[in-house]
Amino acid sequence: MPLSRSFSRFVLHNNKATPILSHLKLFHLPPTTPPPHRAFTTTTPTMALNPKFAGQRLLLGTPAPNSAGLPPAVHTLELFLDYVCPFSAKQFATFYHDVVPLIRANPRWASGLEIILRQQVQPWHPSSTLVHEAALAVLQVAPGRYWDFSDALFQSQLEYFDEAVVNELRNDTYKRLAKLAKTTVGADEKKVYDLLVVSDKVPEGGYPNFGNKISGDLKLQIRFGRLVGVHVSPTVIFDGIVANDISSSWTKEQWKEFLTKNVV
Repeated sequence: MPLSRSFSRFVLHNNKATPILSHLKLFHLPPTTPPPHRAFTTTTPTMALNPKFAGQRLLLGTPAPNSAGLPPAVHTLELFLDYVCPFSAKQFATFYHDVVPLIRANPRWASGLEIILRQQVQPWHPSSTLVHEAALAVLQVAPGRYWDFSDALFQSQLEYFDEAVVNELRNDTYKRLAKLAKTTVGADEKKVYDLLVVSDKVPEGGYPNFGNKISGDLKLQIRFGRLVGVHVSPTVIFDGIVANDISSSWTKEQWKEFLTKNVV
């Protein structure tokens, strides 16, 4: 019996064409038992943040109790910024110096919103990696000054643009960054530099191309940005959804309108 492209209702058995339904019993599977019911617990609906990076979260008030008896829940605003991006610097300056005081002065906003600064490394600017590493070093050495140091990095970003570092050794750039941490937020310069410096020798028990003591933290920051698919800086995510209408040129008044509408 020749085969055809179309589906046939018959199969060959002992050179006879018989209905395929008669052979289905050959493939009969016993009924399966449905899996047992699995109970799920609820958690506070905030974006994940490794506790070691707690300094990246800015809380301006105490979350209010939930009337339904659930754990306190707040809105989450995430700012994905690059320290050597002029547009990120513009957005951060407005937000940190104009909008944060607004939130702090409004009890509803202060208790109902958390802000997370996400480090969005833009590798086509080689110095971006170095500056972000410096921020993570301060996050380890002086976590309470992380946001202030981020402000200092943005204000000093011209000193770390491509043209400013192209003829500078990597460790010399780290030295300048460690000194900036000391002069702007009082972080221990030696401790910051120790986290950043790259040795010219393979560490004992280590391997070549080891990086520095902050490389592991930097990888986690980059992996999170890739996980949520962020590419452009700045990018703002509000309650897990990209807020495409928020731009670096937003004014204090535009932020106020957004917060009034969304933080309820």
